[in-house]
Formats: sequence, structure tokens, C-alpha cells
Amino acid sequence: MNSIVTQRFIKCHDKLRDDNRVRSSRQFAMSLDYLPQSLSEILKGRRDVTIELLRRSVEEYKVNPVYIMTGEGPMFMSEEDHKSFRVLTIVTNVQEDERIVHVPVPAQAGYAGEIADPTFVQDLPTYTLPDYKYKVGTHRSFDVSGDSMEPTLFEGDKVVCSYLEPTLWETSIKDNYVYVIVTRGDVVVKRVFNRLRDDKQLELISDNSFYKKYNVGVGDIREIWYVRAKISPFLPSPQNIRNYLHDEIRELKQTINQQTGLITNMNTMFQQLLEQKEQENHQE
Repeated sequence: MNSIVTQRFIKCHDKLRDDNRVRSSRQFAMSLDYLPQSLSEILKGRRDVTIELLRRSVEEYKVNPVYIMTGEGPMFMSEEDHKSFRVLTIVTNVQEDERIVHVPVPAQAGYAGEIADPTFVQDLPTYTLPDYKYKVGTHRSFDVSGDSMEPTLFEGDKVVCSYLEPTLWETSIKDNYVYVIVTRGDVVVKRVFNRLRDDKQLELISDNSFYKKYNVGVGDIREIWYVRAKISPFLPSPQNIRNYLHDEIRELKQTINQQTGLITNMNTMFQQLLEQKEQENHQE
């Protein structure tokens, strides 16, 4: 049995035929530059729809990707929704399985500026994770830079995120959760409060209280990614940490002893000077 995503795709195909928007399955396949024989295999349940075929269907027939992936909303986007919709570039392997694209710090400025350029995204490093939740939907990871999210996230951490469709921003962004916000000029990792319904803005807050909160308007937001996990650099073993702390404490004790000796010597010297001064006063 084919996947639920393929079943929804078939329903969209059948709806297009019922509404006479396409005359036949062959015409549908040809309009998407897809082999009619391969489409026939999908419609018969013998194979699953490919990511590329879904992408072309979204572009050509305004198939609603939210419906395809979640079953929510209408099958097709309105003209207004389609104009504001931007197809997200993904990377797949030879089996058409989607890979996680990683956006390192040096590429983040370019990512925000070249987000519509498929070549830029396809040239970024990719990988997979064994957890099943990363096999469904589109995921991306980003390097954490700076100290604004300490102690939750540290520089050098990587956050693994799920893509949030723009049509779901207003209803699905949860207050006080961490998201990656891609604006027209930057990529930031922040704790978010949803103000879209009333003010058309998101309030972005750093966990490090040194940084002030600020707002970003919906018109400046290009992508939103929900942070699901973090990958941190390897830490020393507990035994090594104890040894490290022991060494630090020993050095601290040595320093204190040295300082104590200096203070004792200074007190002795001052005492001698005072006694000498008193003797001079008595002689006068």
C-alpha cells in the first residue's frame, strides 16, 4: 500500500480530472514533464509519489503542500496564497529520500540572501539521522553562533529543525518555544512569542538576559524552523572533569597561599616601618 502522502496526491489528481482542469492522466503527466507510465504506477498504488513531482504539482496546479503533508486545509491554494508561496529547495538521495541540509555559520548570511537559489542550498552539506521523526517532512539544521541563547544553547551547538509552512505560522507557533527565524538578511535562533494575529509580528527573546527582546514583522520573515533537538560538541568524561576541577582547585590554593604570604610579608614590613618611625620620634 502506498503512503498517505501519495494517497492525497492521487486525490488531488482525481479532483483535477473531475473539474476538467486536465483532460487525462497522460496530459497531467506531460504538463509536469513526467513520464505517463511512471504516473500510472503511482495512480495504481505500485510506487510512491516523488518529491520532485510534488514540487512541480505545487507550481503548476497550485496543489496545497499543507494538505499533501498533513491532510489539513483545502486541496488547492488560492491565487493569492500561491503568489506568496515559495517552494522550499530540498535535497534527496538516489532513492528520493530527503536529506537534512545543514547551514553552517559562514553560509548563513548567504542562505538568508540566496534562499530562492536552489543551487546554493544544494551545495550545502547534507546528512541523515536514524530517528523516524526525521524521515517525515522537511528538516534543516543550523549552527548556533554567539552567546545570546545561553545557557540553553552554546556557540558551536547545532539545532535540528522542522520546517513550518507559512500558512501555519499564525496558528502553530507556540509561545516560549525556540525557533530559527530566517529574515531577509539574517538567521537567528530565538525564543518566540506569537504576535502575528494581532500585530503581524513575532517577539524574539534571548535566554541570555544581557540581550534585549525585539520584534520582527511578518513581511521580513522568509522561513521559520521549529527547533526539535540540538547536537552539542563532545564533553570530557566525568572522571576527566573531576581531574580538571581538582587541578583547578589545587592551583587556586597555591595562588591563595602565595597571596597570603605576600600579605604577611607586607604586614611585617609595615610593622617594622612603624616601629622604626616610633623610635625616631622618641629620639627627637
